[in-house]
Amino acid sequence: MIEAPYLACAVQLTSTPDLEANLAQAAELIALAARRGAKLIGLPENFPQICETQEEAAAAVPTTYPVAEAFLADQARAHGVVVFGGVIAPAPGGKVSNLLVVADAAGTITARYAKRHLFDVVLGGADTLTESACVEPGQAAVTADLGALGQLGLSICYDVRFPEHYRALVDQGAELLAVPAAFLNRTGQDHWHVLLRARAIENTCYLLAPAQTGRHNARRASYGHAVVIDPWGHVLADAGEGPGLAIAEIDPARLATVRAQLPCLAHRR
Repeated sequence: MIEAPYLACAVQLTSTPDLEANLAQAAELIALAARRGAKLIGLPENFPQICETQEEAAAAVPTTYPVAEAFLADQARAHGVVVFGGVIAPAPGGKVSNLLVVADAAGTITARYAKRHLFDVVLGGADTLTESACVEPGQAAVTADLGALGQLGLSICYDVRFPEHYRALVDQGAELLAVPAAFLNRTGQDHWHVLLRARAIENTCYLLAPAQTGRHNARRASYGHAVVIDPWGHVLADAGEGPGLAIAEIDPARLATVRAQLPCLAHRR
């Protein structure tokens, strides 16, 4: 349960195929967020690396995954904050998992969530993607107990289109929702804020959505607009289009007030 108000940060990055440069960019922004007082800091989906093809990303996993998970733990420990971020990890059967990993302030990995809904879409041109060709879907909804910072419900990008996933998270006690993403420009401009605000409103939760932004390589670009949203659906902070931070207060009194005014979770049938 959230015990007192604190600052949370959704980080916005432009990850490329260059692992070392991406980690350096992430470390700089985490340090900035920590200096500004953030106690919970989220990195976007695929923060360590975005390659031109899924096959290239999958081939790099033996190198990138252990480095990325150690990076999250080290950053959390160094700054004394909770850090989460999206990584690609090995999976049984020769495929990979699209994971969200959470590290506590001591640098201990406390939760891993494998993306359940895979991005198989036919939008035309470079926006036609088949995530399931390389990625094994997760099977379970997962929350992370952040102690005094509350119960964090985990999701990744395309999951945001499946409201039943978030119902499962609030059934597990979620008070905040994490939605790290690498949303396409084409879908982002019409759907990003609408979907995120809807998930916050219908579940009366705070929502933290770190985002990829800008041109990653010759084939990939992302929409940006990392946000923090309150349980009423108000966008408290928006990082815009460039790398940067969205920081806002998580207030347990505000959460309790909205849930008392609109007790929709208790009215489910």
